[in-house]
Formats: sequence, structure tokens, C-alpha cells
Amino acid sequence: MPQPVTTLIDAGWVIPVEPRHVLPRHSIAISDKTIQAVLPTGEAHARFSAKQHVRLENHALIPGLVNLHTHAAMTLMRGLADDLPLMEWLNQHIWPAEAKHVSPQFVYDGTELACAEMLRGGITCFNDMYFFPEAAAKAALAAGMRAAIGIIVIEFPSSYAGDPEDYLNKGLATQDELRSQPLLSFCMAPHAPYTVSDKTFEKLLTYAQQLDLPIHIHMQETEDEIQQSLTQYKMRPLERLHKLGLLGPNFIAVHAVHLTPQEIALLANEACSVAHCPSSNLKLASGFAPVAALLDHGINVGLGSDGAASNNRLDLFEEMRLAAMLAKAATKQADALPAYQALQMATLNGAKALGLDGKIGSLAPGKAADITAVDFSALELSPCFDPVSHLVYAAGREQVSHVWVNGKLLLDNRQLTTLNTKELAAKARYWQEKIGVA
Repeated sequence: MPQPVTTLIDAGWVIPVEPRHVLPRHSIAISDKTIQAVLPTGEAHARFSAKQHVRLENHALIPGLVNLHTHAAMTLMRGLADDLPLMEWLNQHIWPAEAKHVSPQFVYDGTELACAEMLRGGITCFNDMYFFPEAAAKAALAAGMRAAIGIIVIEFPSSYAGDPEDYLNKGLATQDELRSQPLLSFCMAPHAPYTVSDKTFEKLLTYAQQLDLPIHIHMQETEDEIQQSLTQYKMRPLERLHKLGLLGPNFIAVHAVHLTPQEIALLANEACSVAHCPSSNLKLASGFAPVAALLDHGINVGLGSDGAASNNRLDLFEEMRLAAMLAKAATKQADALPAYQALQMATLNGAKALGLDGKIGSLAPGKAADITAVDFSALELSPCFDPVSHLVYAAGREQVSHVWVNGKLLLDNRQLTTLNTKELAAKARYWQEKIGVA
């Protein structure tokens, strides 16, 4: 007698990421929130009886994409101050706009808009760093997405908090309130070495160790910040944080563009992770991260979009393609960062950095049913000799047709099931008019 399951998805290909196989004409059986089995479609039909049977014969099923670094609420600042260097962009445009407009409602609305964009692009989990993290968490929960919420810490006051102690207290209170939510996890999120003092780093490190939380921080994004550190601290930022004891398996270095060979070896020795954000690095003219060297040293590298104000898309298909292309150009080696490795960076590697690889990042029995379906039926994707190559070099987020998070269907044939697109568009127009007023 067939075994009852909640959902059975038949697909042209299942790409589990780990192991590195492409499984043609396979199915995924889901029991409630969990993957029950990945098996050939014929066997699946004989073994299981499903309440919902989804047939996607021209599609590839992949793990839900993991956006390892973003500032989700900044979707409301998309295109606000383009084509400027990082520090001018921050000091003269972004930080003044945030001081004037950021509020719990701003963060909720902006994060909700970001969730819609990410779900439509196959992203099922995002690692966030922004003010009012409780509002971001509640927006993610309303959308049904998985999120790692950053406990942001910065030295200067904002509408959210008055000083580092206030940031920590409020963030830790949010973590305590919401830690039982199965779709949420938390990170310590000091903004950057140039905005956080040694005293504050020491304090947040204590909390990170006590709570076993990752530390998620912008790191050596520009040459200017390195020079500032040399002037102020007589050492480079990474060396400073190493001396303070922050480096380790829970450390996520965001950007990591300007690294010496010795610093790459240090990140490897300390088992750190890197969040590579190629679009943001290009748009802000920060430089080219040494991704091939990082990978050669065995460093865990995931992919991030950064915020929509500095990218301007929350699109991991674009980040996969750019990461692979840039690595090839930088090394002058066509086999640097092959397609399968780019896909792993966008899925399992991001999950590993967040400590979630036991739950998400690959399609395996016992893991959460976070699944993205990519439609290969378009003429632009024909013919298909290698579906992994197609995912990285040919397909785009517009080919994402279905998305499940924890077994729940959040994108059904390109239609969001938990978010109202008309309401989101109205909120975006409201904030555009509000922010646009001089």
C-alpha cells in the first residue's frame, strides 16, 4: 500500500547539490515540512500517495537559494544614490536618508518588498543586517521565508538605538522573544571595523560565544577602510579582529575584497566563511574579491546580493553568473569556479556559514523542504545539455516558477501565495514619495 505524503513533486531533473549528481526524471516526496525521499519518478509513484501532486517535467529542482548578505529593508532606497564611491554614498546619501526615514514601519515594508523579490527569484533564506531587526523578522515570518536576523551594532546613534549598549540590548531582546520561531535564526551583526570600537567588539564576542551565534560583518570592502585602520589602529582590520578573538568558524567576512595571501591563509586557518557580493563590489567600484584563492584554500564562500541600494537587485542567479565569470577573468583560467561550485556557493555554502547546513542547502531526506523549481521550457534555454550549466550561465530568476519553504508553497506558478503584490506596490509608491521629498 502506498505511503501517504503531503506533497510529491515530479521534475525533469533534481539537483541535490550534495552529492554532486544530476538526477534526471526524479521526484521529491515531502512529509509536512521535511523531505521524505528523493527517488526516480516511477518508483515515487509506486511508493507514495500524495495529497498534492505537482508535475514539473520541464523543470529543475534545486535547494532554495541562500542570500548570505543583505540589508532587506533597503529595497525602499533602490536607486536612491547611484554611481558614487562607497564612503560618499554612505556619508552623504544613505546615512542621512536613514536618519530621516528609518522606522519599524519602514523596515517592515521594505523587508516585505524584499521577501517578494527574493521569493520570486528562488531565494528561500536571507541573512539580514539592518535597524529594527524585530520588524524585519516579523516581515519574513509573514512572508513565510527563512531568515537569519542580524543583531546590528554600530557606535553612532540612530532612530533605533542610542549607543552600542542599546543596540545590543534591543537586539538580544528580539532574539530572546523570537528564538522559538523555526524559520528564524540570529547573528551578531557589527556593521564594520570602522564603525565599531574594540570595547564593543569584546562585548558582542562574549554574547556570540554564549549564544553560539555567527558574527556577520563587512570586512575589507575598500582600500580606504584599510588605510583608515592602519592610521587609527596601526594594523589592518582583519588583524585587529583576529587579535580581539573574533575570527573562527562562526565568523562571516562580508565582501573581503582586499586580502593579502597571509590574510587568506588566516581565514582558512580559522575556518571562517566569506560572503561574496560580486554585483555590489562592481557597482561601488570596490574591486575584485580573490574568490578563486579563497576556494583553493578551502574557505567556505557563499553568495550575497547586498542591499538593493547598492546592487540594485536581490538576484542570486545574477550573483552566481557574475561570481563564476569574474573568477575566470581574474585568474585567466576558464575552469576557475565551475558552474556546480557556483550553485553550491548559492545554496549549501551559505547554509553552512549560518550554521544551517544540517537543515537546508541541499536536497536530502530529513532536511527541510526548502525547494526552488526552475522552468527550462523557454526557447532561450533550448537545447539543454547540462542543467547545472544552464542554471548558472543561461537561466535567470524569471525562470523560477515554484518555491517551497519548510514544505509550504510560497510561489505557485510564478504567483506569490503569502504576499499581495498590489499592496506591496502601493507601499513602495508611498515610500518613494516620502523619501523623495526634499
